[in-house]
Amino acid sequence: MIFTGGTISMRIDDVSRTIKPALSAKQIMLSLLETNLYNELEVIEYSEIPSPSITPSMMLDISYIIKTHLELDDAQGFVIVHGTDTLEETAFFLDTVIDSEVPVVVTGSMKSSSELGFDGINNLVSSVLVAKSTKSRGRGTLVVMNDQINAASEVTKTNTLTLDTFKSIDFGPLGVVDNREVIYHREVSYSREKVLVESVSDDVHLVKAYAGCDSSLIDYLVRNGSKGIVIEALGRGNLPPTMLQGVENAIKSNIPVVICSRCPSGRVLDTYGYLGGGKYLTELGCILAPSLNGQKARLLLMLAIQKSSDREYLKSLFTI
Repeated sequence: MIFTGGTISMRIDDVSRTIKPALSAKQIMLSLLETNLYNELEVIEYSEIPSPSITPSMMLDISYIIKTHLELDDAQGFVIVHGTDTLEETAFFLDTVIDSEVPVVVTGSMKSSSELGFDGINNLVSSVLVAKSTKSRGRGTLVVMNDQINAASEVTKTNTLTLDTFKSIDFGPLGVVDNREVIYHREVSYSREKVLVESVSDDVHLVKAYAGCDSSLIDYLVRNGSKGIVIEALGRGNLPPTMLQGVENAIKSNIPVVICSRCPSGRVLDTYGYLGGGKYLTELGCILAPSLNGQKARLLLMLAIQKSSDREYLKSLFTI
């Protein structure tokens, strides 16, 4: 179990009346009343920070911890305790860079330990059960919250407040934890080639399209040496014509441009042939990310260009 921090380790501060980090991993683990869950459980305190402070470099560190234990120990599974704001990103990152049958589970809490309905302990228990289950092997990195099991490649945070915020909008959960039993209903919808890297570049950026959006942000990124650009496009994967000059400049500068959608569900596809439509963009050289949201597409591009910026290689990773 690798603790990074997050709301699960926070309490309401008596002075400011705001939620702040307060508990260590040891203090949280004391709340796990069932001692049989401690059997052969090693707790690693990586950090005690809220998830907006987590960076891709830290995600890489966590992956190294997991890989080291896979090499040295007979690890049965891993549970990463994480804040929920960027939880899906860390889960997707780990899913992309770890090539192992051993279950990796990411979990957290929507409520602090000071609040009624604190969900952290239940999420910890369910995550340990999922990580220990032989049924979880070979399913990639999983997110377990609110007794639902979701694939890191499919899940996203859908609500700022509710306990069932983590959903696989297009596909539904892989399974559930019910009365301490781990139950799977389906397989992961698709599998992607792993991207095994030793470093990660932060010079990949995410831009959101909107009505009347121009090329100024893209032009800025090109001038300042961006190594990759992901655009959350409109609808099926379309852009205002006023953005096209920037997109063309980026591609001419050998900067990969990946197109996903700002819509919360549905895939992008180059079905529209008008100026700025998806077909127009792919003919310019843009790469579609049919099944990924912006934050995940950025991470995948960030990792992929560490291996190659070849368009065909990138296209093969995204268009599965």
